[in-house]
Amino acid sequence: MTEASDEDLVAKAVASGDQNVYGILVQRHQSRVRNWLRQLTSNAALADDLAQDTFIRAWDKLYSFSGQGKFLSWLMKIAYNEFLQTLRSQKRDKRLADAYTADPVAMDIQQSSPMEHGATDLPKMLAILSDEERIAMVLNYAHGMSHREVSDITGLPIGTVKSHIQRGKQKIRERFDLEDSVDD
Repeated sequence: MTEASDEDLVAKAVASGDQNVYGILVQRHQSRVRNWLRQLTSNAALADDLAQDTFIRAWDKLYSFSGQGKFLSWLMKIAYNEFLQTLRSQKRDKRLADAYTADPVAMDIQQSSPMEHGATDLPKMLAILSDEERIAMVLNYAHGMSHREVSDITGLPIGTVKSHIQRGKQKIRERFDLEDSVDD
């Protein structure tokens, strides 16, 4: 018996409203979505929360999947948008915290926010990249997506995606004194 395609499952879930059918799609793609978000955030708990939000939002918008392109690309775009919303919120929170700590009264209150540090070189390499370079490289190399698919997910032109990947590779080569070990 052949396995139903993502598109067939989407059509069936939309037509019937059957969450069990949607559950098959979640099971099929949750690891890739969660792993990508972990690479973007360097925070497993946050990535898990974002992945859950991604699948909830995807269920709510499932009717809008047109079948143009792959379901996984559509899903990754939702995950990327969830990540961007969180990033914006964190930046806003940081600005508020900075304003708060600039207040002499508030300086007496110490707050700490533990950071996760990866044990391998990959997180260190990814950490030197801009958000855009890291996102493009992770989608392209770790998830095997084409420049077109990365473009569709991020909403960036293909040329910009290629530039982000090239700049990212160059930064890694220079910073870690690598020859051509980052594939072209």
